[in-house]
Amino acid sequence: MTYLEAIVVGAFQGVTELFPVSSLGHSVLIPALVGGRWAHDLDVSSAESPYLAFIVGLHVATAAALLVFFWRDWVRIIGGFFTSIRHRRIQTPAERLAWLIILATIPVGISGLLLEHLFRTVLGKPIPAASFLIANGLVLYVGERLRRKASDPAPASGGGATTVASDVRLSRLTFGRGVLIGSAQILALLPGISRSGVTMVAGLLRGLSHEDAARFSFLLATPVILAAGALKIPDLTGPLGIGIHGPILAGSVASFVSAYLAVRFLTRYFHTRTLTPFAIYCVAAGGASLLWLTLA
Repeated sequence: MTYLEAIVVGAFQGVTELFPVSSLGHSVLIPALVGGRWAHDLDVSSAESPYLAFIVGLHVATAAALLVFFWRDWVRIIGGFFTSIRHRRIQTPAERLAWLIILATIPVGISGLLLEHLFRTVLGKPIPAASFLIANGLVLYVGERLRRKASDPAPASGGGATTVASDVRLSRLTFGRGVLIGSAQILALLPGISRSGVTMVAGLLRGLSHEDAARFSFLLATPVILAAGALKIPDLTGPLGIGIHGPILAGSVASFVSAYLAVRFLTRYFHTRTLTPFAIYCVAAGGASLLWLTLA
């Protein structure tokens, strides 16, 4: 793995993990579309792939960017968890949000342990990834249409709202709805399906605004990504990481910077905008990739 490969893939991963366009799908498609050495070096479906461990390292850098950006939120949420334990209650918005996040991440955690290897080896190839990217675009578009049909509210809070107000709104979700929204992340095990995208759609269909759905999606993603990293990062200290520690570091820095800029952009974007442009991109990019891979 070269430094150029690592930095390009790292930058793409940081952006596409948070934009609702599937980071895993792009991690599979970009090497295949470039071809040559890239396609050989960066094959996520190969047995004992160092590229997979590299991608997980990039995910941890992305999660670190989310922690830095939302650090005040996590201080409140973690504080809410400990006050809930200490007083044996779930009353305040911070306490309810803490338990919502815990309960909502359990299904995807179990599914990841059971299905990640199967989905990666069977479906982690360019043509399935392109097909799922098209499906992701359709999910985003249909989710927007159903949301509009149900109601077409004004933005929930506008640009000047505090995240504390968002905590209050999110804490009104029932635990059942929170688990349902979090369970949507299971679909992101399929390369081409976006974790943030399907989680946002699930949130929109459960009555959240775009702004709150995006924020809840980012909060839910952080512990899941960190947990995956805790399982895979040790691989990078063994035989799979030999000779690529430098590129891993370079790619992780690129991923951190691009993810931080992406979440900063998206938290403002979703004050007033929708998922539709991302839906169009996914269908167009997936369709073009599918044509190129099948006809070239």
